[in-house]
Amino acid sequence: MKKTLQVKEVSSGLTNRRSFLKISGLAMAGTGLLLAGCSDDDDNGMIDNSNQMPGMRNGVFDLGGGDIGIITYAYALEQLEADFYTRVVNGSTFTSIFNADEQAVLVDLYNHEVIHREVLKQAINTKVNNNQQQVLPNLNFDYGSLNFGDRNKVLDVARMLEDTGVAAYNGAGKYLKDADNLTLAGKIVSVEARHASVIRSLINPNDAFFANNDVVDPTTGKSQAKEPTQVLNEVRQMNYITTNFTSNYL
Repeated sequence: MKKTLQVKEVSSGLTNRRSFLKISGLAMAGTGLLLAGCSDDDDNGMIDNSNQMPGMRNGVFDLGGGDIGIITYAYALEQLEADFYTRVVNGSTFTSIFNADEQAVLVDLYNHEVIHREVLKQAINTKVNNNQQQVLPNLNFDYGSLNFGDRNKVLDVARMLEDTGVAAYNGAGKYLKDADNLTLAGKIVSVEARHASVIRSLINPNDAFFANNDVVDPTTGKSQAKEPTQVLNEVRQMNYITTNFTSNYL
């Protein structure tokens, strides 16, 4: 089991970028999402006997289908993001390649992603009555030759993960049938969009890159949306997730 790392909040004055990010608020992200994920009146939420439930099939875990499959799919992506930021903020070069304001922003992102991961896990556990055979296990990750001491490379991977996450939620929302699940996903994607924007601002400050045409359609004003199969193919091509799983019902 992966060791839990302790992160101390980095002290700094608020910058415009961090003020923008903090509108989402760590406290609001925690309490609001927990309420959405653990509602007592949602007993009939995600489980639909007509859909394939997550679980082992032929020795490999499958994400399942329907609402529970989409939430499990989101949980896999949040595991990746949480693990990445955990490594970033605990890296030996973190305080040398990022200034104090940037460190504070990245610690905020780390905190948010850990909350997202745990809220989704709790929501899944609630819906499967804590049947661990139906809960995606903790995934393993390997970032290969990625140099966590290279500021530009770290931010580029962060941008890629955040952009992918926003597009994933946008593309999967239409498949959610339960209103509470859609609310949960909507609360998370709104925070992920802030993450994507602030990372892009760290890469290109004082530039329109934070809402560039590659993520926001200039004709419709809508952000990018991708189907689960497309997102999972892109994530697999990153080669960061080493735990095998399938997605035959998404």
